[in-house]
Amino acid sequence: MLRRMGNREDLLAGAKKCLREKGYDRTSVRDIATAAGVSMAAIGYHYGSREALLNQALFALLDEGGSGTGRALVTEENGSAAEGYTRMWENLIEQFRAQPDLWLASVELFMQAQRRPELRDALAGGIAHGRRGNSGILEGVPEEEVSERSARTLGMVQSALMSGVMIQCLSDPENAPTATEVLEGLRALVKVLDAP
Repeated sequence: MLRRMGNREDLLAGAKKCLREKGYDRTSVRDIATAAGVSMAAIGYHYGSREALLNQALFALLDEGGSGTGRALVTEENGSAAEGYTRMWENLIEQFRAQPDLWLASVELFMQAQRRPELRDALAGGIAHGRRGNSGILEGVPEEEVSERSARTLGMVQSALMSGVMIQCLSDPENAPTATEVLEGLRALVKVLDAP
């Protein structure tokens, strides 16, 4: 027998569904209430506002997506670092293609944060955590052992690459970069930087 969630959990699930299907700006209070199977008044009671609920739902979606991204970053022990990095990118690009609605929600979060200071602080914390996580995975160390410098350099560059490739995959799926092209581009960039 399935246990019924409470109104608060139903609303969060409904908001996540609406974000995936309609996006942030096009999701109304009525949409969320209908998807959750509860009254519109329940949103105000449990979350205070549509925006507060959608913000929480966005972060929940991104946490779920971040778990998958972390798995994609884990490389196998056998093989070269380049092979592991290529496999990681293959997995990431597959995730971008398989769940475009999730990654589009992350882009919407960045847009919303420009207008909402309360979101900007939470987003900044999430970005810092992502940098540290990316650096730890690439260095093969637990997050708590990642130096601040590594998070702000290696982790930042990996995060920037992921965001850029994700935007390209969403914008033009037919011509999205491949894992091989990402690695080839990085090698070409290193040559440019090492040139006299």
